[in-house]
Amino acid sequence: MSVPLLDLTRQFAPLREEFRQAIDRVCDSQRFIMGAEVEDFEREAAAALGAVHAVGVTSGTDALLAALMALGVGAGDEVVVPTFTFFASAGVVARLGARPVFVDVDPVDYCIDPQQLRDRVTARTRAVMPVHLFGQSADMDAVVEAAAGVPVVEDCAQAWGADFNGRPVGSIGGVGAFSFFPSKNLGGFGDGGLITTDDDDLAASLRELRMHGQSGPYEHPIVGGNFRLDALQAAVLRVKLPHVVGWIEGRRANADRYRRLFGQAGLDGTVELPEALAGRGHTFNQFVVRVPRRDELRSFLGEREIGAAVYYPLPLHLQPCFADLGHVSGQFPVAEKASREVLALPVFPELTETEQEEVVAVIAEFYRS
Repeated sequence: MSVPLLDLTRQFAPLREEFRQAIDRVCDSQRFIMGAEVEDFEREAAAALGAVHAVGVTSGTDALLAALMALGVGAGDEVVVPTFTFFASAGVVARLGARPVFVDVDPVDYCIDPQQLRDRVTARTRAVMPVHLFGQSADMDAVVEAAAGVPVVEDCAQAWGADFNGRPVGSIGGVGAFSFFPSKNLGGFGDGGLITTDDDDLAASLRELRMHGQSGPYEHPIVGGNFRLDALQAAVLRVKLPHVVGWIEGRRANADRYRRLFGQAGLDGTVELPEALAGRGHTFNQFVVRVPRRDELRSFLGEREIGAAVYYPLPLHLQPCFADLGHVSGQFPVAEKASREVLALPVFPELTETEQEEVVAVIAEFYRS
């Protein structure tokens, strides 16, 4: 049996007519950039996330970039980021001429280690960027305390719908950045992103920045970028938004089923399953296990047409583009060990019980052999 890592056609099929109507609505209006469709989505998204303001942008990467720009991050500044995350978290810092200051991650939730964060905040620190990795919130109480008043930019790219002690991610720090890449829990038909904040002045700055820093017709008090969310993407996301809670519950149910199936297969001591921590609202954007002989297992799964992926095979402090920062192997041992052991398995909400049984059976076969 072939089991894909992700199959978006199963999500699309029952909503096909709604998508067509939404796209037709935009085409009939011929308003493809900004406009009422984007404004309506921003209002609906802000309500869903418990934020005062939501600003639609071109991608999750640009959400992070614009957030840092609005905070005035530039040359000579430092931004503290975890080393075990997607490249964009540190890439946007470097693009502004600032220095990403890497810290290790917690071995259970894979999010930024608050104790190390505390030790890395200096007078040059302009922002702190916790990443809610794989769909689970970082320990935001500890992060905010460790930041000691430095602005906190939440990287929520993988965590739409997650919360920390009942507060939605993206509404806890000063700014939240979301991605609508198609594979996300809430994904578009292409790239898209969102920035959340309760700060009126920051929201106004973000709206200027996404329009080349324009405050009025052809008036540019600041230099921004072209970070505008397409109306077509906003229309698609408005169709999906009412279904996200149900899709997340489907992912959680699949995670629970994996726990049962791995236990029944006697793999408890071999396959380390992700832990959904109390008060963290894990959404399982990815279902990431830790396994011995990871690369061999991944190859074996591929031969059996079982989807699996590695997020992430190389921590950011060891990426060639950051070699000038002087980091060496062994400096952040938790992240480096995770990069050798993590493996993401299929968990999308439409995944069937039979498919999950096949995934576990093939993994059991590998370790028995």
